[in-house]
Amino acid sequence: MDFPESIKQQTCRDCLSGKSLGFEIKMAFQPIIDWDRKTIVAYEALVRGPEGQGAGWVFERINDDNRYYFDQACRVKAIETAARLGCNTYLNINFLPNAVYTPESCIRATIEAADLYGFDLTKLVFEVTEGEQIIDKNHLQRIFSSYSKRGFKTAIDDYGAGYARMDWLTDLRPDILKLDMDLIRDIPQHPEKQAIVAKALKQCQLQGTQVLAEGIETREEFNFLVGLGIRLFQGYYLAKPAFEALVPVPFADIEANAMAG
Repeated sequence: MDFPESIKQQTCRDCLSGKSLGFEIKMAFQPIIDWDRKTIVAYEALVRGPEGQGAGWVFERINDDNRYYFDQACRVKAIETAARLGCNTYLNINFLPNAVYTPESCIRATIEAADLYGFDLTKLVFEVTEGEQIIDKNHLQRIFSSYSKRGFKTAIDDYGAGYARMDWLTDLRPDILKLDMDLIRDIPQHPEKQAIVAKALKQCQLQGTQVLAEGIETREEFNFLVGLGIRLFQGYYLAKPAFEALVPVPFADIEANAMAG
């Protein structure tokens, strides 16, 4: 069904206003790079408060009564802000699977926002957000399947922590697997972490899933993971999130620093 433009705009404006949340949300963006190509391939949208307050400040205000609206508002705000900033890469958006009741209907605001603000729908990547307890894996499978049919990419965030186990990887078959930062931390000194990553890399290669190492903070971590063949990275070592801005990545400096190591 096609909705009148006035209704589409009101839907998106309601989400942007945050009126049902009782507070305003804004977005920070952190780049994701392809090291082989030395380019930024995506920005992850990270929710913030109206004055740049961290995600913790925001989530303290989220409950069962406003969870669905919050999920919708985050999607719309991420798309609106990215479009306004001229983002032409992929845009990674976290979502709350327990707030998605029916994938086909719940994606409506996302499509309307992309249409309203002129953002390419094929550039959207939906991540299962960190800290969200998954009650029904079959429900998440339906969400992933629905999103894939619409041309969206999907990602499992924080692999190696919480619910993210090998069976989730093989059953959900995401486009991207993001290795948890706790798994990455000091990995050159931890053989047990190396074994977990090696197993995940092998399975991802078999099923065509890209691996992204997030939370990179040191040259040693970065160099070690590059040596394993990983090419997608995200973390403070490369660039910190920027509030309502698309920060660049100093590839030349990173390469010089990596070679010095």
